[in-house]
Amino acid sequence: MTAPTDPRLVLRDEELDAGLEALMLAEAALWAGVDAGLEAEGPGLGRSHWRACFLMKRRPGLGVQELARLTSLSKQAASKVIGELEAKGLAEKVQGEEDGRRRAARLTEAGQAFEARIAERLRGQLARAYRTGGLDGVGGARRILAALAAGRGVNGGAG
Repeated sequence: MTAPTDPRLVLRDEELDAGLEALMLAEAALWAGVDAGLEAEGPGLGRSHWRACFLMKRRPGLGVQELARLTSLSKQAASKVIGELEAKGLAEKVQGEEDGRRRAARLTEAGQAFEARIAERLRGQLARAYRTGGLDGVGGARRILAALAAGRGVNGGAG
């Protein structure tokens, strides 16, 4: 259910540009956290690998097409990422529940551990930012981000 927009909310270009700048800098800070975690994991794993693992955790039964749609990777690139995760023992393909021809990917125990090590860093960053925003800021921030991600199948989760 979408909340009605407040007709009193008038955003000038300067305010919108400041919001875009904040989003870009926040994204860079989050990816720096991912990169630091990946560096500790050793060579061969990149941002796309962690993103795929995170989404496999959040969306059991994730397939190549959905991974491609959610991440804006090509289907070929999404397939390659899943294949590389399989080769490293972090993911495995399983037969789809509804369509036996569909091959979904799921994390192995090693994949779950890899995803958790990186996500732990990001959860800390996000928790500190949420605390700065206060109780009212958390819900507002999530609504804004969900609106920006509309059409990507945002999974709201708790909160």
